[in-house]
Amino acid sequence: MKEMISIKPHHFVDIITLLGAGKIFAPHPYKHDLHRVAYDIFVNHDILVRIELGADDICQPCIHNINGLCDDTIDTSYRPEAPSLKREWNLLIDNRWCERLKLKQNDILSARDFCQWLQNLAGDISSIYQEIPADRTKKREYHLKEGIRMFLSSED
Repeated sequence: MKEMISIKPHHFVDIITLLGAGKIFAPHPYKHDLHRVAYDIFVNHDILVRIELGADDICQPCIHNINGLCDDTIDTSYRPEAPSLKREWNLLIDNRWCERLKLKQNDILSARDFCQWLQNLAGDISSIYQEIPADRTKKREYHLKEGIRMFLSSED
C-alpha cells in the first residue's frame, strides 16, 4: 500500500465531489489513475498527500501527459475567458484552491486532514470556479459538501 500520494488540489476536490455525486470510480480511456488514487484515499484516510501543482500521481499514466505537461484541451465555448489548455485551466483552479485552503506546493497532510480543511475552509466555491456557469458550480458545491460528509463519517 502506498504511503504518500502526490496530488493536485483540484484532483482531491474532484474525488470527494464525485464521491458525493455517487459516481463509480473506474478506469478511464485516457488511462489516468483517478480510480486508483481515489481507492487509496478511500481505504486509508490517513494516507499522506503531497500537494503537487504539476503532473501528479493521477496524471502520470495519462495519455495526455507528455513529459510532465498535459496536452489536452477543453471546450471554452461557454467560458471564453478561461484557458483552453487543460494544464493552464487546472493550474488556475489549483492556485485558487491553494489560496482558499492555505496550501502550497509540497505541503504534506493526511487525506483526512485535507478533507477537514475542505469542510472548514471551502465555503462558497463560486469564486474558485468563476468561469463555469453558476448552476453547475452550485451543483458541484452540493456534491462536494455531500462527499466531505460521506468521507469524514466513513470508516477506514
